[in-house]
Amino acid sequence: MSVLYALAAERQLEAAAAAAKAAQIAHQALPAEDEALMSSRAENGVETSTPVALAAHEDARPLIRLIQCPLCSRPFRTPVTLPCGNTLCRQCLPGVHDRTHVSYPDVPGRRTAITCPFGECGKEHPSADCSIDVVMTKTMDAIAEIVAKQMSVAVDTTTLVQEQVRWDECVSGEPVADKACSQTLPGGRLVATYALAAKGDLYRASEVRYEVSGDAQKAMDMSVLHEVLEATQSQVECQVCYGLMLDPVTTFCGHTLCRKCLTRTLDHSLHCPVCRRGLGLPPSLIGQPSNKTLVDLLNALCPDAVALRFAAAREEEAGGPGELNTPLFVCSLGFPNMPVFLRIFEPRYRLMLRRSLESNREFGMLMYNRYGEPQGDLGSVHFYQYGTMLHIDNHQLLADGTSLIESRGAYRFRVRAHGIHDGYAVGNVERLDDVPTTEEERLEAAETSGAPVPEWDVVGQLDRMSTQALLDLGRSFIERMRGRSANWLQQRVLDIHGQPPTDPALFPFWFASVLPISDEEKYKLLPTRTVRARLKIIAGWIRRIESQRWVGHSIPEGSDSEERDESVAAEGESEDETEAEAEGEGEGETEDETDAEEVEFTATSSAGT
Repeated sequence: MSVLYALAAERQLEAAAAAAKAAQIAHQALPAEDEALMSSRAENGVETSTPVALAAHEDARPLIRLIQCPLCSRPFRTPVTLPCGNTLCRQCLPGVHDRTHVSYPDVPGRRTAITCPFGECGKEHPSADCSIDVVMTKTMDAIAEIVAKQMSVAVDTTTLVQEQVRWDECVSGEPVADKACSQTLPGGRLVATYALAAKGDLYRASEVRYEVSGDAQKAMDMSVLHEVLEATQSQVECQVCYGLMLDPVTTFCGHTLCRKCLTRTLDHSLHCPVCRRGLGLPPSLIGQPSNKTLVDLLNALCPDAVALRFAAAREEEAGGPGELNTPLFVCSLGFPNMPVFLRIFEPRYRLMLRRSLESNREFGMLMYNRYGEPQGDLGSVHFYQYGTMLHIDNHQLLADGTSLIESRGAYRFRVRAHGIHDGYAVGNVERLDDVPTTEEERLEAAETSGAPVPEWDVVGQLDRMSTQALLDLGRSFIERMRGRSANWLQQRVLDIHGQPPTDPALFPFWFASVLPISDEEKYKLLPTRTVRARLKIIAGWIRRIESQRWVGHSIPEGSDSEERDESVAAEGESEDETEAEAEGEGEGETEDETDAEEVEFTATSSAGT
């Protein structure tokens, strides 16, 4: 731990505020049985506004409790951290059962599941998401090795450990002598308490009473704790930032990283940075619990290092002044993983572009609210509140200062607040991710297992279709339209957007990018939180087209660039001062051409029905 404290000494920025925050975290993280310890320290005049590390000798019982399995009360044996953040021994995992009414994703590891044994959770966890916790396993192996070594050399030093029976157990009718456990074990308090728990003779919630200890036992406890900290130091370092883990999150494959580090990793790849296994986690990790056992251990053993690590991380994450730190380009629609081509020439957007290129190469794109529809808490603003964050892949600066931008959608977001900075829109945005895979599976099972509905109930029929069937409906429609040589599926369009994806999560965005219908209709995909919801939206489009009930929404006359000029007219600028082109529909294609394709597309679809 000397290295950790050396790092803490270098990170003195905002130490007071960070310490107060860490104190709050530590208090929330401590087990309920140990809250009395914090209260007693306050009563004895010990300063508790700053978190205090547990002592090796005086706090031996709370320290051992941190590594006891909540189910079997033994020290963790091959620990498994569940998706809910709780940890237990692999031997304590409940039996698996088959899952029903789930077709996406249909992989072997998700066809069976366990019911979480922790009362505060109780949810169904797929078997594939219950892997061995690598960090906790290595930590427990190191602790067991140190304890075994200490017990072999501490023949002359013993400790009497007596379990204190709780009142509710005393009144159960059995003799107290048959309940309480009292043993003399080699080593100091830490080693003796660990040994008692390893035998299965120490209930996790029980307290213990020790005989009067001498200086030898106290010195041995301090030596053991020092060895444990030194041996496990490398295990609690994040493999991305190589710093002390801050708010650690354990992936479904069993690897643990800082929450911020894992979030940034998921921005680039949905695979584990350690083993490259695909992760079914939302990139923002919203709703993903932390590793509760590891959080408790860090807050109990090195709260000062956690506090200063928090201060350093907050300093690194600080963006521009205030909360409106995301540049917003009110232009057109964009979708995740889909290309967007732009031409930037107006001075204020040149400035926005330069700042984006100098920072993270990202900016948000929003659709112009041409009909003035209210946007939730924002009211009647000149843009729709849901947009797509674009990442700049290529940038070409022309001689006249105009920039040609090739970008790709990164993720969706919602605008929480907005303003104007140096002439262009800025905002505070909230990332919008899909619900976890388990929730997606639950929704599909609930909808597809319902009672049959009449054939005339189109919405009900779509609800009863499995996720895979909805995807097959969309892909078969594409094949039929390609067989009829639809203009919107020409090779030049496919060269830009690619072939139809086989992933149900990506197909709706691809479909909306190539289908020539109104942007207001396509916008319905952005606020959705599930794959099924998006697939049902495009399935509704297909049903309306095939039943000849589709009413095409005409796009206003004028070139694509003129529409983009109108998108910023609400900011008090004249149309001849603002221009931006979105070339995602084709190579230099105008809206007049798109409109013609929309009419031709509708006629072709109707004729073929």
